[in-house]
Amino acid sequence: MEYLEFELPIKELEEQLQKCQVIGKESDVDVSGTCSQIEKKLIDTKTKIYKDLTAWQRVQLSRHPDRPYTLDHIRAICGESFLELHGDRSFKDDKAMIGGLGKIGDQSFMFIGQQKGYNTKTRQYRNFGMANPEGYRKALRLMKSAEKFGIPVVTLIDTPGAYPGLEAEERGQGEAIARNILEMTRLKVPIITVIVGEGASGGALGIGVGDVVLMLENTWYSVISPESCSSILWHSWEYKEQAAEALKLTSTDMKKQKLIDEIIKEPLGGAHRDREKTFKSVSNAIVKYYDTLKNLSPKDLVNQRMEKYANMGVFKG
Repeated sequence: MEYLEFELPIKELEEQLQKCQVIGKESDVDVSGTCSQIEKKLIDTKTKIYKDLTAWQRVQLSRHPDRPYTLDHIRAICGESFLELHGDRSFKDDKAMIGGLGKIGDQSFMFIGQQKGYNTKTRQYRNFGMANPEGYRKALRLMKSAEKFGIPVVTLIDTPGAYPGLEAEERGQGEAIARNILEMTRLKVPIITVIVGEGASGGALGIGVGDVVLMLENTWYSVISPESCSSILWHSWEYKEQAAEALKLTSTDMKKQKLIDEIIKEPLGGAHRDREKTFKSVSNAIVKYYDTLKNLSPKDLVNQRMEKYANMGVFKG
């Protein structure tokens, strides 16, 4: 288990508890009382730390190296039923954007999402979760296939942004994202969007137009990352914490602004602390919202989606 800077008091107590348990096993000394005291202190410390997380600390948790990624969610939710589909039929298969068919119970879904890597080699292979235009075109191809066969779409967002390289611009990065946004607004099947990690900029929006948009508790969703915002405004990354607060990018802020529909609770300490519980929560949320959308006609579905996004940012004096 890796620990973030603000989690170091937890690390210290967990190490103390481990040593205490080892002493109890290897000797005749009764350490049950000491272990109980440490456990109580550990619970209190965890509760105190995670109760009042700053925006920047939530950003750090969304990037935690042990946090489950898109494929982890899909494989846990769908099991053996997941069939990955590849390619945009124009250029190549983008490894940063994954998609395919999978089942929750007896219901088929088209799952689409950005995938990050676990180590240096896989991060390069997945381009750090930053999709090229062909990734967004692959996503659109899969969505249109889902529409053709009446299969609902689930998108899982976890990206630091679309790939900003010269070659991506040459192949039409902006157009690919804009095309996806346009096509998703009028897709005739239910779309459920879940932000499972980072939700940055147009890279997230390219698969983020949903009838229902959900956020895991320790994720963020914004037009720009705190570091980039800091470097633009202050010409330095030193003000990233200040930028994170100002951007109002946490799940609580997004719910307050009515830009998302629900916050999915995470286990104490983040999604990586109890992966199975997190996967179950995400699966239950997808099923719950699909049940509310499945009986709507394609016309009502599109009209409701259009109205949802048209009302964003509207304030009555």
